[in-house]
Amino acid sequence: METKLRVELWRHALPVVWIGLIVAISLIEAPLKFQAPGITIPLGLGIGRLVFTALNIVEGALLVVLTIVTFWPRTARVARARLWWWLALAVVFVFKVAVVRPPLNARTDLVLAGADPGQSPWHYVYIACDAVMLILLLVIALQAAAGVRRIAREAVAEARTP
Repeated sequence: METKLRVELWRHALPVVWIGLIVAISLIEAPLKFQAPGITIPLGLGIGRLVFTALNIVEGALLVVLTIVTFWPRTARVARARLWWWLALAVVFVFKVAVVRPPLNARTDLVLAGADPGQSPWHYVYIACDAVMLILLLVIALQAAAGVRRIAREAVAEARTP
């Protein structure tokens, strides 16, 4: 019972931390950076590339750890219905990093080289991916919180029986 509770707590904490990262960087830091005095578009894009690369690396690490606690230990595996949420999260993350980031990086390269590539829909696609990921992470965190409550109730009931 203790192992199940500990694993379920990790399943709750990891998405909550991930939500915090997305909110802090994508929703707060990224838009505000361009409002700072002296920040030019090329400078902001250069900083953004570094920050979002670091964010994506941390997100990848969180996904790996979340994957481990989703499938291990065998006695604490999640229900099949919960696996679909994890799979959706993994697919959106891989899409964001493998499909959306390359054109954004190419556009940043053009701007840093002095070109004006014009408007790009890829920023909106990236924002949409983050929005979908926030929803998925919230669902996963709420499912884990419900699992923590269920395991705690079972432990209390087990302790009461002689």
